[in-house]
Amino acid sequence: MTTRVLIEADGGSRGNPGPAGSGAVLIDFDSGAILAEIAIFIGVATNNVAEYRAVLAAIELANELTPAAKILVRMDSKLVVEQMSGRWKIKHEGMQDLSAQMVKAIGSRDVTFEWIPREENTKADALANEAMDAGSSVTRRFIGEVGTSTIDIVTSVSEVTAANLEFNSVLPSSVRAPQDVTKKVTTIILVRHGRTKLTESHKLSGRGGENPQLSEHGREDARRAAAEVAKIGKSSTFSKVLAPTAIISSPIARTMETAQIIGKELGLPVSELDDIAEISFGEWDGYTNQQAADNWPDHFKAWRGSLEMSPPGGESLTEFDLRVQRGRAKILTDYEGQTVVVVSHVMPIRGFVRAAALADWPIYWRVTVAPCSLTVLRFWGEEAAEITAVNYTTHL
Repeated sequence: MTTRVLIEADGGSRGNPGPAGSGAVLIDFDSGAILAEIAIFIGVATNNVAEYRAVLAAIELANELTPAAKILVRMDSKLVVEQMSGRWKIKHEGMQDLSAQMVKAIGSRDVTFEWIPREENTKADALANEAMDAGSSVTRRFIGEVGTSTIDIVTSVSEVTAANLEFNSVLPSSVRAPQDVTKKVTTIILVRHGRTKLTESHKLSGRGGENPQLSEHGREDARRAAAEVAKIGKSSTFSKVLAPTAIISSPIARTMETAQIIGKELGLPVSELDDIAEISFGEWDGYTNQQAADNWPDHFKAWRGSLEMSPPGGESLTEFDLRVQRGRAKILTDYEGQTVVVVSHVMPIRGFVRAAALADWPIYWRVTVAPCSLTVLRFWGEEAAEITAVNYTTHL
């Protein structure tokens, strides 16, 4: 039985940040027999992120293979060794998140960290480079009686798809993006509500109007969206995104009904936020665009493309944008570092995209947002943002 495990870990980045890989080897301390090898391709990241990820993956595997053994972690990263030993303060919030995950993985186990020169860490370095060269991840478990010839190698390979090849879970993914962010990344999964009778008849439906419930097709839309959102952080296109921990909805009936269907699927409660409700169309609510143009010809013509003109009794685009950006800021403050499902409408979703892209006003009429589509945005407070997907409808 293995009573002591030696972990040698390393990480590298070709560009810092750039394509990064983590490597670790688990060794029976007393016999010197290799228990497992890990090579993880993690997309675009820094050296420090890759080093932390190497140790985290190794400890998680040790928890599975040798849950009672003492662990000695050796690596040539002075930063990780000193920070995890408690001698150096962790200032960068991205590193704080990774160290918190490490502490959780360690739990009550006896784990010691020790620095070694780079030339004594060649196994882990080779595994990190293997991951970067291959662009994929592999774990090799040496199963059998330690120290005998009965060892079998069980290999599991995790291919990195084009969808997450360059994804960075902590920092902005683009190499050109500023990396000196101080806020934790907050991922917003924007879901437009399902269809209603007004949606299906192409009628304007905003805040303060008829307020219809979902149609039968709309409820099916919502169930499909819920099933797709449930995959986030686990599988499918958005497997690298942290799983949702909160759901926020516009208080309008169609969004609340959609959010409740998603909440039931995820086992999460739904909170309301009035600031992310749809724009008000005032007296035009319930009319088709053509009907509004026929009944208010001059007003409707002047309203198109205008920032200050509002429908009779409705909201101007300027007034609306101030409201929806206030709601977005509140979400980023209240749920920093989390993944939040935000169930809303066409115009608020465009408003979130406007903020992420630092776009000018025409973004409000240049982005398609289908019923129950997913739009995935990542925000580091107001310091940085990333557009991961817009109008994602594969599930529909």
